[in-house]
Amino acid sequence: MDFPQPLKRGQLIQRYKRFLADIVLEDGTEITAHCPNPGAMLGLNMPGLPVWVSRSPDPKRKLAHTLELVEVDGGLVGINTMHPNRLVAEALAADAIPELSGYASHRREVKYGQASRIDFLLEEPDRPRCWLEVKNCHLRRAGTLAEFPDCVAARSTKHLRELVAMAAQGDRAVALFVVQRTDCDAFAACHDLDPAFARGLEAAAEAGVEVLVYGCDLSPERVSIGGQMPWAR
Repeated sequence: MDFPQPLKRGQLIQRYKRFLADIVLEDGTEITAHCPNPGAMLGLNMPGLPVWVSRSPDPKRKLAHTLELVEVDGGLVGINTMHPNRLVAEALAADAIPELSGYASHRREVKYGQASRIDFLLEEPDRPRCWLEVKNCHLRRAGTLAEFPDCVAARSTKHLRELVAMAAQGDRAVALFVVQRTDCDAFAACHDLDPAFARGLEAAAEAGVEVLVYGCDLSPERVSIGGQMPWAR
């Protein structure tokens, strides 16, 4: 996924009201940018961190700039939770995720479960349907371990139960975690911040839900799906 224009670098002043971030650009201009991330952003919202923002040419937008990347310890972290689905769509079209290759149809936002929509439904004649839920992961607290979630994620736990139901009826069900960091090489569920989700992920795997983890290649010019990571259970 290429950014339409190279991102601009700046410094975070503050992130507040979840979806707002005050930033001073390298030329000294102070802006308020949209922060497309409803999570806690632990370790990524500290004043003074280097950040990268995009700018929309749409004159109707209330905020022209969007916070896209944060630099931590020399590594880049993607905080835009809208990107993983776009990245996975690109990867599916290119058969870049071997475990999910070979499906003729990749439908998005298909209704299923209890008033939910699956991120992707993959279909191919003579193969079981594949229900694919995508989760964005950007938390790292120690070493090179990525963790999800960074706060209580009741909706994500509900999605796991719905994937279990799909697996129970004979379909494939996959939870794909996209790690938007360049400094991680393994993944784990975050037991202390959301024990219910951590238990739910283990239960889902035991019930036949496939758990996949892929990293990202990030730069101020583009973001793409990278290599597979192990799940540290």
